[in-house]
Amino acid sequence: MGYKDQKASWEARKKIICELVNDSIYVPMKEKELAAFMQVAKEDREEFRSILRELLEERKLSLTSGAKYVKGNGPALIGTFISHPKGFGFVEIESAGDGAFQEDLYIPEGKAGGAFHRDTVEVALLPESEGRRQEAQVIRIIARGMTQIVGTYDRVSENYGFVIPDNTKLARDIFVPREQSKGAMTGHKVVVDITDYGNERKSPEGKVVEILGHINDPGVDIMSIVRNYELPVEFSVKIMNQAERVSQEVSEADMAGRRDLRDMMMVTIDGEDAKDLDDAVSVSYEDGKYHLGVHIADVTNYVQENSALDREALNRGTSVYLVDRVIPMLPHALSNGICSLNQGVDRLALSCLMTVEPDGEISDYEICESVIRVDKRMSYTIVKELLEDENLADREEGYGQYKELLPMFREMEKLAAILREKRRRRGSIDFDFPECRILLDKEGHPTEIRPYERNVATDIIEDFMLAANETVAQHFYWMELPFVYRIHDVPDGERIRKLSAFINNLGLYMKAVGRTGQKTSGEEVHPKEIQKLLAKIAGTPEEPMISRLALRSMKQAKYSTECTGHFGLACQYYCHFTSPIRRYPDLQIHRIIKEQLRGRLKEERTAHYREILPEVAKHASETERRADEAERETDKLKKVEYMEERIGEIYEGVISGITSWGIYVELPSTVEGLVHVSKLPGDYFRYDESRYEMVGDATGKSYKLGMPVRVRVEDCDRFNRTIDFSIA
Repeated sequence: MGYKDQKASWEARKKIICELVNDSIYVPMKEKELAAFMQVAKEDREEFRSILRELLEERKLSLTSGAKYVKGNGPALIGTFISHPKGFGFVEIESAGDGAFQEDLYIPEGKAGGAFHRDTVEVALLPESEGRRQEAQVIRIIARGMTQIVGTYDRVSENYGFVIPDNTKLARDIFVPREQSKGAMTGHKVVVDITDYGNERKSPEGKVVEILGHINDPGVDIMSIVRNYELPVEFSVKIMNQAERVSQEVSEADMAGRRDLRDMMMVTIDGEDAKDLDDAVSVSYEDGKYHLGVHIADVTNYVQENSALDREALNRGTSVYLVDRVIPMLPHALSNGICSLNQGVDRLALSCLMTVEPDGEISDYEICESVIRVDKRMSYTIVKELLEDENLADREEGYGQYKELLPMFREMEKLAAILREKRRRRGSIDFDFPECRILLDKEGHPTEIRPYERNVATDIIEDFMLAANETVAQHFYWMELPFVYRIHDVPDGERIRKLSAFINNLGLYMKAVGRTGQKTSGEEVHPKEIQKLLAKIAGTPEEPMISRLALRSMKQAKYSTECTGHFGLACQYYCHFTSPIRRYPDLQIHRIIKEQLRGRLKEERTAHYREILPEVAKHASETERRADEAERETDKLKKVEYMEERIGEIYEGVISGITSWGIYVELPSTVEGLVHVSKLPGDYFRYDESRYEMVGDATGKSYKLGMPVRVRVEDCDRFNRTIDFSIA
């Protein structure tokens, strides 16, 4: 049946084209090659093109890398385009349907369809894929992901300049005409609005909307990262006024109907420089049982749903802790004031009161609205010192004020150890990789980098917070109410398979359960198996290597309305309940808890939460990842700046990563640098992926994960935030 003779509907014409394609009568893309087919449809050429476009969007047709239309292969795939400076890119799929794509799709050079970094795009799979990744091409840009760029201005001539993006994933500089430069000079850090995204032959264009300062001015480097991640810094006047109007004292009306726990001995335990104290703890031991209280600031009493404060907190999602500043989720008038559990003053709280058996089982609990009064504001350091030296309170001046608290601290230490052992028995995984603390001078220059110290006091707070988070999550799961959980999916099966095969070569074994009924190959593993593996290798030369490989097999934790369990903690029920000052999910579930306690979670409110919580969980996960990335970037920047003053110095380190282009070495301070493969001495080295080793062709010498090495600092690149080492 000819196209011209078909007098039926648009859908019928689409069907004919699909039949032609399915019969292997492909339609070349170039118009001159369409002659044989188009001669019967000259009068309908635009309609024909529209049909082809629509069939591509519906995935009934697909476009090959040879520019030919063939039968489509499934529903549309939507994702986020991640560009690469070399011209190719990847798409992180959001709607893969059956979960068939465990890896990002590879977009070859020339197949990006004009997409810019972070754009939301629709892609078509390319049937002629080579290599291990599935290839695809962008067929439609759905939404632009970036409207602003942060970078360094370079004034090329009197008439124009370019902005070199800080984001190294952006391959092209932004052209800025003189009249759009806002008077920027070479070396200025600027924010640019993108006015034209350009194409393969034309650079993107923009206009300068803000000059952050000169690249060498104090604080400009960190502010550039802040703006690059679009972190909201200043609160609006409206929000500040709303925060300032909040009473700074707890009234009798506020306390009405609450459990009065002001006579219960309790403390806050935080870092010395902490200002927003949102959790207090209490412990007593009676009749062979521990009574643990975790008391969390009732922030929702002062942040009403859908108020300006609440909308701003939701937008921010989390507080961001950068190397030189904190960007809070809530204004300091709240977070450091009425919502902070300061010593000796009445405060409103939500309390989780737990009865813990000697084996660590929580046999009874109660969640209630309370009014509390903290007896002492303690630091991790002081609690650690008191527990390590029982006579310190009698001997050292200034420590006597803590004497009456000592019995409670000893019970806390015992209870925390019991709770930790209970988690260990069920398989909870503890990766003990050091985090770092970077000390800066008044000008913002790094003066010292050292690992954070974990001690008995930090462990006490961690163990108690975990217990409260699990208890609250389990309670609301069985009530079958809408809630926000913290989930951690099982590791990627393929990575677990590779890890298992690798440790088998070392004489180690890890039980894994084969997965059935799924398209992807791989295996699942119980967290206890990874925990047992880490215990076996503790103190051995293989420990750093295997620990890092195990960590890299893990997925990222996130927020969800579905309670699917937390793999790393080896528990079925988990949420974030303990930090409503700095995390929006905690604030959100506090609101739900209070409505349930007050009997207000009727059908209408339950339906309301079921509607809004999926987006709350998704947005909170996104803002958490954004904050984590910004924090890592500021740390990397200051580490590079610190090492710039130490070029030529020699350090002891361990190999923390191996790739085809070189080995990464981490120093005890947590500074990490690269020894490029071309700089490895004495041989020509190749990367053996199956053994995670760099092996010399002639000598057989190998570099392995976790292996100690001596390195010399060769170079530092503050722009790319990289450090180059050589083997010393």
